[in-house]
Order: sequence, then structure tokens, then C-alpha cells
Amino acid sequence: MTTYYGLYGQKVQYLASDPTDVQIGQVWYNSTSATLKVRQSVATNSWATGGNLGTPRYSSGAAGTQTAALLIAGQDSVPNLSISAVEAYNGTSWTSATSYPATYFQIGGAGTQTAAVAWCGVIPSNYPPGVQTFHSDTNKWNGSSWTSSGSYPRAQGGQGAAGTQTAALSTGGTNSVPGAPGLTTATNTYNGTSWTTVPGTLVTARTFQNRMFGTQTSALAISGSTPNSVQSYNGTTWTVGTSMNTTRFASAFGDSNQSGVAFGGPPAVTSTEIWNGTTWTNNPTGLNTGRASAAGFGTSASGLAAGGDSGSVPTDQATEEWTGTQTLSRTVTVS
Repeated sequence: MTTYYGLYGQKVQYLASDPTDVQIGQVWYNSTSATLKVRQSVATNSWATGGNLGTPRYSSGAAGTQTAALLIAGQDSVPNLSISAVEAYNGTSWTSATSYPATYFQIGGAGTQTAAVAWCGVIPSNYPPGVQTFHSDTNKWNGSSWTSSGSYPRAQGGQGAAGTQTAALSTGGTNSVPGAPGLTTATNTYNGTSWTTVPGTLVTARTFQNRMFGTQTSALAISGSTPNSVQSYNGTTWTVGTSMNTTRFASAFGDSNQSGVAFGGPPAVTSTEIWNGTTWTNNPTGLNTGRASAAGFGTSASGLAAGGDSGSVPTDQATEEWTGTQTLSRTVTVS
């Protein structure tokens, strides 16, 4: 592994302010604050309880970060119907925002708390059992209201979602019940105005519980039709990655196809795994409360899990904040 010592030697830089392009192991002296500093990697890898959702739900759309999240629609655990409620998180508590234009679950979501995009979705029906309707509409969020913005190539739900409002990525999904006949391997990109079907297709089709994180050109899709399967996207093609250690339909968040976190899954498990681009590592501690179909936000270093389906309304309102491996500048003290 390349180190700062190997690249630059032992000389300590004398600087008026902290450098912006800092490598792990780099040491410098800040003359303004009269402090000796070092750049280091700190691995916490733990969950902490956050503020509860106003409405218990699962299979929602997600956009944003740990301290600025947007939770879009979903399915209410009681009476188990799709909803249109939208909530925003500030790192401490959730507040109601303008409702989504439709009552969907298994909806795709990407972007930030003030610039998000959501697409497709399913409306379930309790009678007759198993009857569902699938939709293709796309809506953009500007921080206060929703605006219709094009249509997805087909009506469906359960697609993986990643990226931003102007560079979103969507793959997989289904347009039938129980799902198998309507599975798709298609990959689509969004430019802020319209969707385009791109050449790269999934190796294996994926439907409900299909989770994805990353960017339009670097993403990882997990779970879906095969519980612990993993597929990696480089902006052009999909390849099969190392399977998760625990077989389950997990939720996830992360930065790219090189870094992410998988958590939860039915039957309301708590286990958490960390992805480094090659392999999955079981984290010693998992979620405080197990749940499936939770929404995931943020990065490997700072993530958020919200809602889910556990069979218990209090749990389905739960939010947990993840602190992973962070790169920090520390003051060197001598005693």
C-alpha cells in the first residue's frame, strides 16, 4: 500500500492553513493555530438511534444524506396501503413536506433533499388479493414542490435507484405479480428531463427488494430476485460481484461500486456488511432494531436507515444513523 512516507519522506510541511489535498499519514504544522496535525483514518462502524418518522412505512423512495434526507411515499405498515406522505430529516428530526403527487410504494428516488427525482411505483390493492397497478410517471422536487418531468420507458416498480436529479440511474424492476413474468434487465439513465435506455443490461433480472447505490457511472446493485447477489456497473456494463455473506434482501447506501453498506432485510434481521469494492465484511454490530425494506441514505462514512417493515409500528418508524470509516485531521499532542 502506498503511504505518505513512501511518497514524500519525513519532512513536515510548515503551512499557514490546513491543506485541502491531504493523504492518510500526512503530517504538517499549521503556523496560524500553532498546531502539529496528522491525517488519519478512523473506523467507527456503528449505528446510533435517530429521530422517529412521523409515518411508519417501508419500500419508500430515498434522496439526500444523513443530515439532509428526503423520504418519498412508500407503504404504510398499518393498514398496509401505499401512501403519498413525504418527510425531510435534518439530522435530528423528521418534518412533513409536500406530499408526492401519487400514492406509490416500490418507488425509485435519487438526488438531494432540495433537488430530487422520483419515478415509477406501485399501487397495491387489498381486494382482490394480489392485484396491483404499475406506473411510469417521473416527478422532480425543488425543495418545496413536485413537478411532472417525463415518463419512464415502461410502467413498473421495484427498480434500483442511484445518482442525482440530473444524472440518475435506474435498473431492473417488474410490471407484474408475483413478478417473474415481468422482470427486466434494462438500464435507464435520466438527464434531468428525460429517460434513455442504455446498452448495458443486468446479468440477472431483479425486482422487488432491488437496492442500488452510487452514481450514474459507478453503481452497485444488491439483493433483488436473488437475495444475496451483487452486480457492479461501470457506466457501460454490468458484471457479477462477490455475494453478500448473509443471504437476505438487504437495504443499502454508499458512494460508488467501490464502497457501500448493506443492512437489514427480512425476516427483520439486524446484520450489517461493509463493501470495499471487492469483498463484504460482516460488521460486529448491526442495526439496533431489525427491519426489512428500509430506506438508505448517504455514504459509507455517514449513512442513514429509515423506516422498514418489522411487523411492529414503532420499529417501522425507527431511524438509525451510521458512522463508518472517516478520514479526519487530528491535532498531534505530546505529553
